[in-house]
Amino acid sequence: MKNLIIHGDPGIRKDAVIEYGDEEVVCFAINRQGDWHGPDEPQLWCTVGQPEEKETFERREYIPMHLDTEAVDADAITVKKAKGDLAI
Repeated sequence: MKNLIIHGDPGIRKDAVIEYGDEEVVCFAINRQGDWHGPDEPQLWCTVGQPEEKETFERREYIPMHLDTEAVDADAITVKKAKGDLAI
């Protein structure tokens, strides 16, 4: 599990499946930043991980500030599934 900051909006919502680099991950939570007084484009602050980590996320069995954080542009994201249930 890790934090992923996406610069721009690739059109994803909670439980989206995305691919960036060589990883395919599920977005467990998304916080949209920068709509009112932020940068020119919004930023999506996502908690992402593998499907088997969903229960760990839901039970909060992790320390958010200890997760690795990466930042990517929305153009570098390939959307496999934009939103919905976790059945992949």
